[in-house]
Amino acid sequence: METNAYKCLELFCFFILLPISFLLDSHFLFKGIPTILGFTYILIMLKKKGLLKMKFPIKEYWKPFLKEIMVKLGIIVIVTGMYVFLIAPDKLFSVLIKRPELWVIILFVYTFLSVWPQEIIYRTFFYERYEGLIKNKWLFIFINAILFSLAHLFLLSFLVQVLTFIGGLLFAYTYQKTKSTILVSIEHAIYGNWLFTVGMGEMLAFPGSG
Repeated sequence: METNAYKCLELFCFFILLPISFLLDSHFLFKGIPTILGFTYILIMLKKKGLLKMKFPIKEYWKPFLKEIMVKLGIIVIVTGMYVFLIAPDKLFSVLIKRPELWVIILFVYTFLSVWPQEIIYRTFFYERYEGLIKNKWLFIFINAILFSLAHLFLLSFLVQVLTFIGGLLFAYTYQKTKSTILVSIEHAIYGNWLFTVGMGEMLAFPGSG
């Protein structure tokens, strides 16, 4: 289970074959069961390595991390705000204004039931298992972002593919520097929740959230 050949096969099955299988017109059990088994396998592997513990990063990471987040978030706010204003002005902050209770639910569900599992799989596990396979860190970040985008292929949205690829680059870069699941999850949650807040929910193929 620790050979490079085994890890390459594992990577192919979990991060390429499984996401693509979601495009097939098959019974949901043929997709759900492998997904549950795969996630269980990942959790077991991480538990053995002691990587499921909620370890807060050392203090020197927080200040530069927060500075970077503010800069990147500022750019994201401007770009996405202008995008929604120009493409679908009626959606701008629509959930926050019209259905604040739904907005709160979306933020909670997305943060804890979507962001954390994604970061456990695509950063914590991915780096633990496969970082040694590719020595060039920038190539590794690029591959991670491509596969992270591939995981969202089932949503059948070009915009989702673009945004998840960009997000994958940002999150992989943060994890590369900090090796902190907490920090990268915070970053992921901030950007993702902003997209729902600004009104891009339905654009990102999430019905009822736009």
